[in-house]
Amino acid sequence: MGILIRLVITAVSLWIATLVIDGIELNTESTSGKVGTLLAVAVIFGLVNAVLRPIIKTIGCGLYVLTLGLVAILVNGLLLLLTSWIASQFDLGFHVDGVLSAVLGALLVGIVSWLLNMLVPDGDD
Repeated sequence: MGILIRLVITAVSLWIATLVIDGIELNTESTSGKVGTLLAVAVIFGLVNAVLRPIIKTIGCGLYVLTLGLVAILVNGLLLLLTSWIASQFDLGFHVDGVLSAVLGALLVGIVSWLLNMLVPDGDD
């Protein structure tokens, strides 16, 4: 159940990013199409983060230390850009236009996800 809640939280965060950031677009007309696209992109984003983030952190450990973790912002943006590319391969109506939009979008998705995760109980209480 926790995975589904996190999936929905990520989808909501991506939706908010499409509303706020100009370079992030959701190109579907119907509401059900938007929801399906956002859920599919949230799955892709979760898989990309689960697979690539540990590898990138391990390989780029020195760069993370050297920049005091600030390179993580760029890495998150690049992972969102990769998610956009993978979504385009599946003909999903989600597109991120450029690295700056990706970095801003990743920051917004991270902040909104963090806030929503704080509001939703995780069952450990």
